[in-house]
Amino acid sequence: MIWVALVGLALLFIGVPVAFALGLAGLVGVWIANIPFSIVTTRLFTGVDSFIFLAVPFYILAAEIMNQGGITSRLITLARNGTRWLPGGTAYANVGTSVMFAGISGSAVADAAALGRVFMAEMPKEGYTKPYAAAVTAASSVIGPIIPPSGLAILLAAVSGLSVLDLFLAGVIPGLLIGAACCAVVAIDSFRGKVPRSRPEVRGGERWRMLIEAIAVITLPVIIVAGMVLGAYTATEGGGIAVAYAIFLSIVVFRQLDMKGLWRAFASAARISATIYLLVAAATVLSYALNLLGIASWVREAAILFENQPLAFLFAIAMLMLILGTFLDIGAAILIFIPLILPATYALGIDPLQMSMVVMVTLAIGLITPPVGVVLFVMIRVGNISMFPLMRALLPFLVAQLVAVGLLCLVPEFSTWLPSILNP
Repeated sequence: MIWVALVGLALLFIGVPVAFALGLAGLVGVWIANIPFSIVTTRLFTGVDSFIFLAVPFYILAAEIMNQGGITSRLITLARNGTRWLPGGTAYANVGTSVMFAGISGSAVADAAALGRVFMAEMPKEGYTKPYAAAVTAASSVIGPIIPPSGLAILLAAVSGLSVLDLFLAGVIPGLLIGAACCAVVAIDSFRGKVPRSRPEVRGGERWRMLIEAIAVITLPVIIVAGMVLGAYTATEGGGIAVAYAIFLSIVVFRQLDMKGLWRAFASAARISATIYLLVAAATVLSYALNLLGIASWVREAAILFENQPLAFLFAIAMLMLILGTFLDIGAAILIFIPLILPATYALGIDPLQMSMVVMVTLAIGLITPPVGVVLFVMIRVGNISMFPLMRALLPFLVAQLVAVGLLCLVPEFSTWLPSILNP
């Protein structure tokens, strides 16, 4: 088992794509276990043979269509004008836009790339330093994979047996909690006079138009979740409705998407979906190999150390996922480790929704922690800045978000209250 882990880590560190690194490590495990390689083809297929996975391409396509349809600029403008009267208003707008954008993209990397291009160009003009602008954008991008509709929640549901709707609902408060943590840092910096005040001028009629447009956009996740709560459709059917709604908004309402843009959205969604399915298939092979080599028994033995200490177990899982998130794709980490830690979660009496949110949030935070946090490199490229100034500006946001993770561990209701109310 150690050799499998070493092979996988070595391949990742030399730059082999994550899916191929996981698949090759799984092949090594199958070879060590003396199992015929023919079983690998079966495992590759069964890994993606899940009805829940049909929802993933729909949500990705809906996000790509809305991105091509000029949605991002409308959300940014609305957020900036809603916070223009505050010191550090544009920093608050950055966080607020990430919260709204999370309901569309469901991706931290997409959030950082799309919003980073705008805020990294505008915030320095108002007096913010480039590292601070990059830090706010990177920290708030963590919200992307948490607030529904979330592709990660769908992956987690597929491997855990939990309800997609429950995971969607469970992600709302943790996502807002991470946003509140970012806003708290901005508020402290504002009180200390470290951030400027911004006052974008917008006429009354223009403001109302932007408000209506933004409400039309953020209605998308509401439609998806509300329909699932009412039992009108499944997560997969909700994804199809999201695509239809995104096309309607982008072509009919906003009139900023032509057939070429629609084709680009379909092509991009196809590439991203294929990447995810390849990752799922490869992670399934690795998970199978690790189980053959006895990792499940190792996890059970480790869980005995936390007998009658569920809180210590949650904090240990949070620390493990924070480390894994720095160098392992979030989806791969969920596919490999969730099936392993779920039995211990149930045995210790921890609500699986609470554990799921702790895992999702800490893995997302891992995207902005060195040495190989993916979002860090996106911001370095988009903002044309170096790592050290970015990390120095990002440190207070990281501390605030880790405090939020601590609250998720201490207060299960942050994760379980909404599902218990809306989907009892």
